[in-house]
Amino acid sequence: MLYSEKVLDHFSNPRNVGEIEDADGIGEIGNAKCGDIMKMYLKIDDNTITDVKFKTFGCGAAVATSSMATELIKGKSINDALKLTNEAVVEALDGLPAVKIHCSVLAEQAVRAALSDYYTRQGIDPVPIVGEIKEPEEE
Repeated sequence: MLYSEKVLDHFSNPRNVGEIEDADGIGEIGNAKCGDIMKMYLKIDDNTITDVKFKTFGCGAAVATSSMATELIKGKSINDALKLTNEAVVEALDGLPAVKIHCSVLAEQAVRAALSDYYTRQGIDPVPIVGEIKEPEEE
């Protein structure tokens, strides 16, 4: 299985690892079949994601996709973060092996779950904005 240089870089040197004590939104998504679990923490100020951290338990591709997803949404508006797709994560990493595409889906869902939590904490129903958060299916 061949990984791109970017995947290897984000796996070896993941960005934004850790947790945010007073996070405005926290999302956790797991895939029971592959054992990957991602937890995403968001700090949101004036509709902008000012900080984002993640903790991922899983394979190298899971760590790399989490890292890239945080890089793609940091400093962006909530609306931009909601447009993040697993395809965008894969593209930003210069591709992933087919058997690891589900990791990028986990990263997208973890971001959505954290945004959903953010809206819930604001007393706003997240479903019309974020959509339903489903546990990803194994490919």
